[in-house]
This record gives sequence, structure tokens and C-alpha cells, in this order.
Amino acid sequence: MKKAKIILGCALGNCVHIGGLNHFLKLAELEGYETYSLGPAVSIERLFSEIEKLKPDLVAVSYRLTPEVASNLFDLLKATANNKSIGDTKFIFGGTPSVAKVAREKNFFERVFDGTENINEIKAYLKGRVEKSIDKIFPQTLIERIEQKYPYPILRHHFGRPSLKETIEGIRKISEAQVLDVISLGTDQNAQEFFFTPELMKPELDGAGGVPVRRKEDLIALYEASRCGNYPLMRCYSGTNDLIKWAEMSLETINNAWAAIPLTWYSVLDGRSKRPLEISIKENQLAMKWYAEHNVPVEVNESHQWSLRDAHDSLAVAMAFLAAYNAKKMGVKNYVSQFMFNTPPGTSPQMDIAKMVAKNELIEELKDENFNVYREVRAGIAHFSPNPEIAKGQLASSTFISLALKPHILHVVAYCEGDHAVYPEELIESCNIVHGVIQNCLFGYPDVEKDEVIVKRKDELKREAKDLLMAIKIFGKDKSDDPWSDANVLASAIKVGILDTPHFWGNPLLCGNIKTNLINGAWYAIDEQGNILRERDRLKEFLN
Repeated sequence: MKKAKIILGCALGNCVHIGGLNHFLKLAELEGYETYSLGPAVSIERLFSEIEKLKPDLVAVSYRLTPEVASNLFDLLKATANNKSIGDTKFIFGGTPSVAKVAREKNFFERVFDGTENINEIKAYLKGRVEKSIDKIFPQTLIERIEQKYPYPILRHHFGRPSLKETIEGIRKISEAQVLDVISLGTDQNAQEFFFTPELMKPELDGAGGVPVRRKEDLIALYEASRCGNYPLMRCYSGTNDLIKWAEMSLETINNAWAAIPLTWYSVLDGRSKRPLEISIKENQLAMKWYAEHNVPVEVNESHQWSLRDAHDSLAVAMAFLAAYNAKKMGVKNYVSQFMFNTPPGTSPQMDIAKMVAKNELIEELKDENFNVYREVRAGIAHFSPNPEIAKGQLASSTFISLALKPHILHVVAYCEGDHAVYPEELIESCNIVHGVIQNCLFGYPDVEKDEVIVKRKDELKREAKDLLMAIKIFGKDKSDDPWSDANVLASAIKVGILDTPHFWGNPLLCGNIKTNLINGAWYAIDEQGNILRERDRLKEFLN
């Protein structure tokens, strides 16, 4: 068995700041190194005493104080190293940009880090990577990109300005900033609904909700703008009509990193298209199947659509399971499971985490050698204040809470979204805020499974969701061999109110009889008196 390389780390001289050093050593451990830390304020004499004992391959020195003092320390460090027998041991440095500048001038350290590097650069150094191939340094598939960085999540952000030219320029600026891994292309509703039937577009709505893509060449130009910086992946939603045509085009033009398809939405449920429920569910399933056959990962953005309409939490958990179940049924191998926090409004951090852990545990039950699950977390757009200072705090807070899911993907929602669609500069700033939270919290995050309140609510939600799922199964048992993936059964379950939200009230095609309310930080179905209504009582006519 090959012996692990050894890294010895310390903060030199009178420097007591070791946060960055510890983070670096943790990353080194993940790359297979054996690491040792001498801690803060280490003298040069002690450092070389430990070097003689351990014979490390690398010595990681940190110093974050005055550059002038650092210069003297570096001179002494270099002179001592030259006078000692230290074999092939190499020295690297990490500190503030001003001290790093001095470190570079000494021509002693093999590598100097000044805190501005992204995780790809640090991990590349630790791996000893020398290849220059862009798709090796910046993998061009979702799974490879995740595997290169995890447990640090890859960052995704939605972007699409009201003009093609502005969006192209913005994508280039974002790519060069190297702050995210995935640009989620936002196209306007005219494109999503009528790209293949342009005669039906409404010109007055051009650019509403995203970039007005009108030709394949537009998508190619947007993708080409991203071929710089850290070469981010690109993806887009599935469209609301002509889903297979859209799938073929997005894979051909932007190398769609993964598909985002609802199960029941983008239909008469939300008005994004006029597709009847049964037809939209079938078409969504066929789109999932198409992507699966072309080995493209799939996200079913279903559950949070219900929560955005004040659905109670147990229904959201059940829909998260059904979304994953249908993806697996359609042959999807790599499934992206999205968890939108802060939705519905007022959800407390404990109840939010409990809901997401309940979703995740049910989805994880579907995993096998042919079905992998990758967790994606995001903040809820509706909870952001129009005040940018407040919104920045909300972004940081939501990011911290969502790290409880140990995500593979973190979908950044810009702090400005409560007021306006993001500009490139705001997107870059938002990603950097999120990077700051991740870097502080990636290691040593509290164990949410030890929080009794979270565990109790999580278990309650799983029981309630299973009762709801059983109601669908019983409701559809005479109609289908597999009610959970039968479009007609699922559509009927919505129409009769098994799957229902208060926002459906007034829609003649739906039910809308349910009442929900926020109680102690969680969302419940309630009866006419405002009391909590359990699924067994709400659905007793279907469960008996």
C-alpha cells in the first residue's frame, strides 16, 4: 500500500490565526494526505525540531500579521532550512495578500496562497496536477465536477437579462470571475412556451423573466460566452411546451448539464402552459425518459412548487418522494434532488431542516446501483427583503442552515432578487457571500440528527407523508398497477383534493378546499376551527 504524503502545518512566529491553515489541512486530508498541525505562534526552532522528527513532504506555514515582521521571519526560515538536512521537504505559504507578496519575493516557498484562490486551484495543487486540459481542470459534466470538489458544494446561479447582448456580456464576466460552477440559463416565457411556434409569441412580453432566445444560434452564442475563466457548466429548464424538441436542442447547443423538469407543473396548475394535467404529467415523464436515455442527470423541480403555494409540509415531503420515484421509473440514473428552504414564508430553521431531512431520507430509500442521488439546496426567493443589506444577511443565514443537508450543489439566489433580476456584479457578490459561509462552516458543522426537535418533526413528517402516499395508492389501485407513476391517477388525485393547496381555490379545474397555516414554525393542514389536521383524518375517505 502506498504511503500517504505528510503535511506539517503551523502559524509562524507570533501569529495566532490558524483558521485558514486548518481549512487547508482538512482539504489535504480529503486528498489522502497525513496531516499534522503545530498550532499557533510556533517558533522556527520548534518547527525544525518537528520537521526532523516527522520528515514531512510539505510544510505549510501561515502568517497573517505585519508584512515587515513576516519578511524577517521568512529570511530566518530560509537560512535555517539551508543549514539543516531536511531532504526533499518543501515549504508552502498561506496568508493575507500583503504578506503573500513578501513571501513570493523571497523565492523560497514552492507555492504561495493569498486567500483569493478558489477551491479548484487548491485541490489541483494538492493533487499535483500538471495537465493543462481544460476539461480535466474544470470537468465538463455535472458528476465529474461534483466528485472533484465534494464535500465543498459546486455553486449554481440563475442568470438571464432582458436582452441577448447583455446576457452574453454578463455570462462572460461571470465566467471570468470564477465564482460559480454552473450558469443556469434563464430564458423568457415566450421562449419556454413558444420557441417552436414563434407565431404564438407575444412581442410585448419579450425578455419577461429572462433572455429572449429565439434561435438555436442564440443558445450557441450564450454557451460560447462561458468558454473562459473556470469554464462553468450551463443548464436550462425544460420549457413548457415541446419538451423533447427543447431537450434535443439544449443538449446540442449548451451541453445541458442537467435537466430540470416538473412532474405536475408547467400546466394548468400554474398557467405556464395550457397543457391539461394528464397530458403534462405524461409529457414530463417522457422528457425524463429522454434525458435518461441520453445519460443526462435529471432534477424534478416539483416539491417546492407546492410549498410556494402554501402547501402543508407533509404534502411537500410526499411530492419530493413522488418526484424521485417517477424519475427512477423513467430510467434516470443520476438524480438531482432540490431542497428549497425558507418556503413557505415563516418556516423556522429547525422545521425547515426537519422537512428537508424527511424528504431526503424518503428519497434515499430509492437509491440502488442504478439510481444515484445528488442533493441541491437553495434559498427561497420569496423570503428575500427588498432592502439589500437585510437580504445579504438572509442569504448568508439561509446558506448556513441549508448546509445541514451536506449538499453536492448549492443553488445561489442573489440577495437582490427580492427587488430585481440579478446583474452580473450582484451575482458575483452573492456567490462570494456564499463562499464565505461555506469556508467557515464546511467542517465541524453541528449534527442535526442530535437535535431532538428536528428528529421528532422529521419522523412525524415521514409518517404523515407515507399516509398521503398510501391514500394515493389506495385511490388508484383499481385504475393502475402503479398509481404513483400513473399520470391519470396523479391528475385525479389533484382534482379530488388528495394533493391540494389553498392557492387552487377558485380554479374550476382543481380543488382548493384545503386550509393550511403556520404553527410553531411549521406548515400544517388545519380544520375549520384552526386545529392541526392529520393526513389520516384529512384523507380518511381514501384510506378506508
